[in-house]
Amino acid sequence: MAVCARLCGVGQSRRCRRRPRQNQQDQSSDSDMDEEEEERIVGQRRGDAGAEAPDGGVNTAGPSRVHCSGAGSKRHGVGLPHPQVLSELPPELLVEIFSLLPGIALPNVALVCKTFRQILNTETIWRRRCVEEFHMKEDLRKMESGGVSSRDLYVKLLHPYRHILGLWQPDIGPYGGLLNVVVDGLFIIGWMYLPPHDPRVEDPMRRRPLFRIHMWDNKKATVECMYGHKGPHKGDIQTVKKDEFSTKCNQTDHHRMPGGRQEEFRTWLEEEWGRTLEEIFHEHMQELILMKFIYTSQYDNCLTYRRIYLPPAMPTDLTQPGLFKGTYGSHGLEIVMLSFHRNSARATKLTGDPNVPAGQLTLDVDLSQPLLLPDLEHQRNVEELSRLVLGVHQQVRSEAREDTTAPVRVPAEGACGGVSSAEGLEVNHGVGSDGCQAGPSGDTGPPETQPFILPLGVMARNEVYPRTCRKCFYGTGLIAGHGFTSPERTPGLFVLFDEDRFGFIWLELKSFSLYSRLTDGLAHAHAQNMEQFEAMLRNMQSWTS
Repeated sequence: MAVCARLCGVGQSRRCRRRPRQNQQDQSSDSDMDEEEEERIVGQRRGDAGAEAPDGGVNTAGPSRVHCSGAGSKRHGVGLPHPQVLSELPPELLVEIFSLLPGIALPNVALVCKTFRQILNTETIWRRRCVEEFHMKEDLRKMESGGVSSRDLYVKLLHPYRHILGLWQPDIGPYGGLLNVVVDGLFIIGWMYLPPHDPRVEDPMRRRPLFRIHMWDNKKATVECMYGHKGPHKGDIQTVKKDEFSTKCNQTDHHRMPGGRQEEFRTWLEEEWGRTLEEIFHEHMQELILMKFIYTSQYDNCLTYRRIYLPPAMPTDLTQPGLFKGTYGSHGLEIVMLSFHRNSARATKLTGDPNVPAGQLTLDVDLSQPLLLPDLEHQRNVEELSRLVLGVHQQVRSEAREDTTAPVRVPAEGACGGVSSAEGLEVNHGVGSDGCQAGPSGDTGPPETQPFILPLGVMARNEVYPRTCRKCFYGTGLIAGHGFTSPERTPGLFVLFDEDRFGFIWLELKSFSLYSRLTDGLAHAHAQNMEQFEAMLRNMQSWTS
């Protein structure tokens, strides 16, 4: 303690006491306390130093020994004693120490003694907790001047609702969704993320506020529902259990429109699809849109949400994992989560449809089965592509039947695309031996890019797609009937275009899906480790199975 006291400026003279204060002036304003606050606390402690002890003398125990005047020290000819306990440290040093503690520990610190309780009234401590724990970037001093202290902001808003920050999936039957709960000034806002209008997959995501929690005064936090077109109104949030919470609107009449359900549908259609029903000529697509409106509008923003995590990135990943927007035919654009698991890449639906609901594994890519595309002339022939992919598909199924417990197959040495040399010569028309593409861990990598074009007869919602790609792999895609009946994994081709785009050719459907990365910053969203992420994936699939 003596060494700590000397380092902190509790020395033998006033000169030693002043030196650290000069150094403190060079620190940033976020970590220092205000001069006014410092003078207030120090003044209180100096006032305590002059208090008389019960026996009539001056009380020299406790904090007063640290703050006794320099004149008294000179008069007695002895220096100030070193503090023996934490409470004897200077108040500005205690402020700095307490600012480093997590906010959840500070209430227990306040129970230690009156001195600590007084120190914890310092706004600097709570201001720092708001910034470091909740990444607040606003000028908290301006908020304090407006009547809301950093302490009240932390104690009554940020800390009680800290468990709902991050990414969530609403329980809306097969449709799912993506909710991001963030801190925004004096608000905690729940933003529903919506894909761009079909088929503009590379446009930014759209956001719609579903609820907000605010601090207009120092009394309590208030929950408001933001659904509908009449402005914020009363709502409620309940924490059901860990990693799950529910929202409830207390004034659902605010969701209604004067023109009734027809006007609500027209408004929803314009927001959701960017078109009127008359502009959508496909009759099956019209039915799907009407079905989604009827199903989703019945909830009136009274929903249950389950926490989801973003996958952790690994050095061996084919590309950065994360969220992507993808085209799904008449169902429009949907959001998937791309993750990597040893020798496989998986895309899991966060939003879904009546055929394949949210939470299901839409794409399963075998990274041990790379494929080298033929020249452009042969790429135009869908039969040529089918023979290439189906050859690997049959081989994988044959090996699975022979030994279901065998590890994922690694391509044989010298084989092209994970098949034997003879098979490689048969399916890779016009490709020399130097064009062989190794797997993700191979020593000889493929060219930087290779030409790519969709085969004739393969439908694409978005005809603007990259004309070069980096790598291709065999994979399977999940298809099913209405109501998720007769689900089946069918073979296809996974195409990695660049860091932010990939595609999948569904051979049986003769359809192409283009996926583009969601680039929004998502705080409080990443899983701590791969085990936590994989457990979340299993739970997600069980919700809609």
